Amino acid sequence: MENKKPIIGILLGDPSGIGPELVSKLLSHKEVEAANVLVIGEKNILYEANKLTGFNADLEYVENYEQVKFNGKNKFFLDISKGKNHNYEISKPSSQSGQSVLNALNCALDLALAKKIDAINFGPFNKTSMKLGGSKYQDELHLMADKLNVKKFFCEFNVVDNFWTARVTSHIPIKEVPSHITKEKIIKPIILINEAMKLNGIKKPRVAVQALNPHAEFGDEEEAEIIPAINKAKNLGIDAHGPLPCDTSFITSFKNKNHDCIVGMYHDALQSGLKAFGFDRGVTVQGGLPIPITTPAHGTAFDITGKNIANLQPTLESFKIAIQMSKSKVNE
Repeated sequence: MENKKPIIGILLGDPSGIGPELVSKLLSHKEVEAANVLVIGEKNILYEANKLTGFNADLEYVENYEQVKFNGKNKFFLDISKGKNHNYEISKPSSQSGQSVLNALNCALDLALAKKIDAINFGPFNKTSMKLGGSKYQDELHLMADKLNVKKFFCEFNVVDNFWTARVTSHIPIKEVPSHITKEKIIKPIILINEAMKLNGIKKPRVAVQALNPHAEFGDEEEAEIIPAINKAKNLGIDAHGPLPCDTSFITSFKNKNHDCIVGMYHDALQSGLKAFGFDRGVTVQGGLPIPITTPAHGTAFDITGKNIANLQPTLESFKIAIQMSKSKVNE
């Protein structure tokens, strides 16, 4: 079968943050040639970013998707300005910035539902701006899952150097974590990260599973819930290992390359290790959705917005993962 270039929808991110700057740089990078690219947003935002960066990728601007023709040209900009030419104040959240993000995101998700794009890669969003702009969701992942009619389990993956992590619990108080550590809840992210890594080109992912308690022995959750979940994963054909003590798991799995990914029980057990090893290269993948959706793991970085010093690497890595995952889907 001929390998077709996937169509990647790119969003500029919050116009008050570093997202537009990063997308401006990304669009002139050689990696973009590996995909057909459709940038979705307000052209004035990209124009301002191009002034800052000095980059100006060769884009064809259109006002509806029907004008997009990927024959010979691989970069289009779908302008959703509708006559608006707003200059967004930088370095602070606002309802205007949030509305801009929501308009572009909803357009991209509509195109995904219509199977017009194969993946979405977005510049950093700001949750405060999105809520000021009218979002009723706790974060963008829940908005995406609702819009894409996802009824099954979904969660966020964090990635550094193609080493992936998933969590059983996320943004909840530590005192509530043990009540969520059940075999039924642990197996879901194990299955999901195994499937996602296969899409990312790992044929037989080696999945490590963290313990909850120090040294995996000061409590009964490991014996009662975590080990049974690991055994169930093995019975499903997943190459699962553990439970690994949290304090050495990143040395064992990431540094020593014994595993391809880790599933952990709570937020900081994973994020502390991952950010220590590669904060400047981190990627977030929205897991469990019908198409790949990726973004750099950092935020809108209001403190450096407008200075043209934002690091492109996490955005570039997130774009590359979107390409790899969508290629696997397009050509399967």
